[in-house]
Amino acid sequence: MSNSNQLHDIGNGIFSYIQGGGSWGWSNAGLITDGEEALLVDTLYDLSLTGEMLKKMRDACPVADKIDTLVNTHAHGDHTYGNKLMEGSRIITSTSTAEAMARFPPSAMEAMIIAAENQGEAGAFFIEAFGAFDYSNNDYALPTETFEDQLSVMVGDKVVQLIEIGPAHTHGDVLIHIPKNKIIYTGDVLFTDNTPLMSEGTVGNWIDACNYIIDLQPEVVVPGHGPMCGVEGVAAMRDYLIFIYEETKNRYDAGMGFAEATRDIALGQYSAWGDAERIAVNVKKIYEELLGEPISSTQPLEIFSLMSELKRGY
Repeated sequence: MSNSNQLHDIGNGIFSYIQGGGSWGWSNAGLITDGEEALLVDTLYDLSLTGEMLKKMRDACPVADKIDTLVNTHAHGDHTYGNKLMEGSRIITSTSTAEAMARFPPSAMEAMIIAAENQGEAGAFFIEAFGAFDYSNNDYALPTETFEDQLSVMVGDKVVQLIEIGPAHTHGDVLIHIPKNKIIYTGDVLFTDNTPLMSEGTVGNWIDACNYIIDLQPEVVVPGHGPMCGVEGVAAMRDYLIFIYEETKNRYDAGMGFAEATRDIALGQYSAWGDAERIAVNVKKIYEELLGEPISSTQPLEIFSLMSELKRGY
């Protein structure tokens, strides 16, 4: 699989790195520079992709030859597994994210890919989503510094605010806000033109996180997946979350099982978003919130079988 990966100059020494359409694993990153200092927002899913990104950054902005600081927005590998190439830099994230990163290194993902090879349709879809990346020979640089709530760091004369906004997509989501330039990097608190994936947070908290970003009134928002946007992109994803919650709760109250509810929901305008099959994960997560406990009968890869079925039907 090949995606078009492009470095965008936002202005004032600030860049975004956008990977293709932003589907499974194809995440975004960023670079903030001022004077002789540089801060990297996230790495990518493997060392090759991260190395390609860093070369493009250095070609465009020589100060990126020595990046002082890396901030990981959350623990998922498509935003952290390239960290090995940043060894020796200051690596910052939230305490919750650092703990999650330690629990799931690249070797764990490599083992899951191998295990999926014998898991039928579910395994095939898992490999389709995540098998394009190289998780081998990667000993993974973990954060050197953590924080809770908020932390301000300086990049030259730029004030960069790190804001722990989770649990939304994950427990420890971090926003990177440059107030003077009205720019926010959101990590996977925001997907644009792509269906968000509920992971560890709650729907209500995630909706609140979207409203928090809107209230900051940024002019440029760099999402974790998909193209850059303004606050209208944040509002669109917030409205999807509200829609999915309401549609799911109606079917939960009617006594449907989560798989039946998933098949019954008509996505309407959201059917054009990438990876629309993620509705299966999202409905299951909402059911678990409403039940107050996990749906124990669902095996980890079973949800991928349902997503594969849905994708064929969309």
